[in-house]
Amino acid sequence: MSESRLIELTPYGLYCPMAGIFIDPWRPVDKAVITHAHSDHARWGMKSYLAHKHSQEVMKLRLGNDISLQTVSYDEAVNINGVRVSLHPAGHIPGSSQVRLEYQGKIAVVSGDYKLENDGLSEPFEPVRCHEFVSECTFGLPIYKWQSQSEVFEKINQWWKTNAENNRNSIIFAYSLGKAQRIINHLETSIGEVFAHGAIWNTNQALLANGVKVLDVQKVAGEIPKSRFKGALIIAPPSAMGTPWLKKFAPFRTAICSGWMNIRGARRRRAADTGFVLSDHADWEGLIAAIQATAAEKVYLTHGNTAVFGRYLEEVEKIKAVKLETLFQGENSNLDDD
Repeated sequence: MSESRLIELTPYGLYCPMAGIFIDPWRPVDKAVITHAHSDHARWGMKSYLAHKHSQEVMKLRLGNDISLQTVSYDEAVNINGVRVSLHPAGHIPGSSQVRLEYQGKIAVVSGDYKLENDGLSEPFEPVRCHEFVSECTFGLPIYKWQSQSEVFEKINQWWKTNAENNRNSIIFAYSLGKAQRIINHLETSIGEVFAHGAIWNTNQALLANGVKVLDVQKVAGEIPKSRFKGALIIAPPSAMGTPWLKKFAPFRTAICSGWMNIRGARRRRAADTGFVLSDHADWEGLIAAIQATAAEKVYLTHGNTAVFGRYLEEVEKIKAVKLETLFQGENSNLDDD
């Protein structure tokens, strides 16, 4: 990637040498631009951070209040050593951004993670025309094709309603940042009460402090009597699966919300009662549409099915594709916040 010079891959992560900045570095550096606040993109130890304003309180919650953090709005340009740096909506989670770099007429965009469907929570994805585009391809196989979220949430709410009618609580496991809030905002609260695990509730409060519109549900606390949970829906991070924390909600049914539920057997491997295919990443068609909209001459692919997707781009779309080995993990079922 070094031939472009506008962006290159280093042992510390993606780097813009003209500006002296790293994008989502995975080792401590002086200047870091952060696409979003998930833990594989926003790491501890940077001397200074630049991110979207909706990431501010979550980054402080996760990385500490004493971090040196500058925040900007979408489309607000910052000039760094002659490089025009701006953030543009990625649609992945609240505050998620594509990083646009412009220098001497050349434009590169590092997309971070993204999805094209408007989730009603995040600022919707906006394509940015560029010469070079760095794209994830977490779900870069033709088998990944998402249903509309209205269809998915209809299934989720019906599942919850059926459980409540049978005197069972409903527990949904979802990532603490982004996925959990998306689910909460689309629940039919007339069915029953909604509660959140402490990790999710704390994230909700951070987002609310930044002006993100999240339904302010109740935190699961020790003083709440078990009778309050009758027919309730509880949303918890994947780390809570199989732990004693769940006992207070018995009897209950469990579900996982993830793009990986698209794969037959994934639900059984995670020992949940059911699974709903809901991802905050673009599916196969979404990836193609996003890349086409950039009109990029060259695409760099990170985490996911880079070989298959890269071959498709070169053979069908006639776009030069380069695979990058990064530490970004995408929608990894072992993480609690991606």
